[in-house]
Amino acid sequence: MYPNDGFRELGRQESLRLMAKVPVGRIVFTRQALPAVLPVNFSLDDDDAVLLRTSATSALVSAIDGAVVAFEADDVDETRHSGWSVVVTGSATVVTDSAEHERLSRTGPVSWVPAPQEVFVRIEAELVTGRELIGGRTLYGVDLTT
Repeated sequence: MYPNDGFRELGRQESLRLMAKVPVGRIVFTRQALPAVLPVNFSLDDDDAVLLRTSATSALVSAIDGAVVAFEADDVDETRHSGWSVVVTGSATVVTDSAEHERLSRTGPVSWVPAPQEVFVRIEAELVTGRELIGGRTLYGVDLTT
């Protein structure tokens, strides 16, 4: 972010608090050496990791298990020209521990597209960045809503 660009930088805890309020985000990963982005539903675990629940045989799982990925969620009010965006960057891993899988089956996200064999993917919140658009105006005092 640049000074006076109309955005306010969000701290880690504020970013995660906002992120926890929305049900859908986008996972950013590499597929065949090219960037790929998929919308997914998610939740946050107690340690702030992003949790996904998907088919064990999905191409997504094979592409991201053990890889560094980014996960983005946001909320935008088009009328007020305001909103926020949060990006979590970290390692993605499939949960293989049976006790952890059982816990997440009770507390984790519910897949919007259930599959016969589902897995949980954890994205560790190693880097969390966020920014908020301040009510449709820049810090220069220019009103962007007209």
